[in-house]
Amino acid sequence: MNTSWNRKDQHIHYAEMQYSSPKTNGLDGVRFVHQSLSEMSVNDVSLKTTLGDIELDTPFFINAMTGGSQKATIINKNLAEVARDTNLAMALGSISIALKEPQYKESFEIVRKTNPNGILFANLGAHHSIDNAKRAVEMIEANALQLHLNTPQELVMPEGDRNFSDWLTNIEAIVNSLSVPVIIKEVGFGVSKETIKQLTDVGVTIIDVAGKGGTNFIEIENERRDLKEYTYLYDWGQTTAESLLETRIYQDKATFIASGGIKTPLDMLKSFGLGASAVGLSGEFLHLILTKGTHETISQINRFKQELTHLMTLVGAKNIQSLKDKSIVLDNQLLNWCHQRHLPIN
Repeated sequence: MNTSWNRKDQHIHYAEMQYSSPKTNGLDGVRFVHQSLSEMSVNDVSLKTTLGDIELDTPFFINAMTGGSQKATIINKNLAEVARDTNLAMALGSISIALKEPQYKESFEIVRKTNPNGILFANLGAHHSIDNAKRAVEMIEANALQLHLNTPQELVMPEGDRNFSDWLTNIEAIVNSLSVPVIIKEVGFGVSKETIKQLTDVGVTIIDVAGKGGTNFIEIENERRDLKEYTYLYDWGQTTAESLLETRIYQDKATFIASGGIKTPLDMLKSFGLGASAVGLSGEFLHLILTKGTHETISQINRFKQELTHLMTLVGAKNIQSLKDKSIVLDNQLLNWCHQRHLPIN
């Protein structure tokens, strides 16, 4: 099973298999300090946020998942219907397959056809050319482009890339050439303050930390190997919580998105408290679409909006930005991470 079509469907299969497996995004180690007087009403809450010049009515969105097969076409259409009916932004899976094999374009173009006025993010690997980046944006009339960083996945992938020497230079060229914002996105192994510095130094202003705790692409690609010899790498990377802590000294230089195992409005609230401006969910929405269908996924998203509004009232936050100023406490593991990494605690 070595064709691109099969690989895309294998990714969907293994990602859903991982949904119920025990993982931690590290956010269990973050607690808000309860304040008995919130001094506000639920009606005071605004869920609006911004990613650069992009305004979002809701601070969470459907993050990159799939494309490039008949099954992916159906999933993307269903997700686009959900995004349209809930006014959520949506990111697509990597469009690279459609740039090489035009017969797969429909699995991506279906999203814009289904959701003509929605906010959509195209997605490509960081090694792609400026021309490919522009073609990806044009294909779905994207409002932004995600460039994903996935070195561990590529190295474990049997047919993956082995040369990553020009990624940063390429990212800089694309950032300087595109007319839409560029979002740099990890794929589930988190970011470090060193990586953030490298990216901001070349002009990147939006970074999705995509920490460990959600879909594990080392595990997915290892399942596709005959010997499955990379099981010892399953714990590689920084959790979502650790990655957000790494962003703290760069909050004035970039806008950050939290993703990686986000499943509940409380996960979202904690992410905002650690400095994220928006939250992306992939595995949670994939699971809902595959097991519950479009209608129930829409209902769940509307419940998430209501619950997040209630939680923001609980901590006295009228908007997403103000959550960064609320009092939080870290457990010993995260506190130790901050000490060893020389990161500010508050």
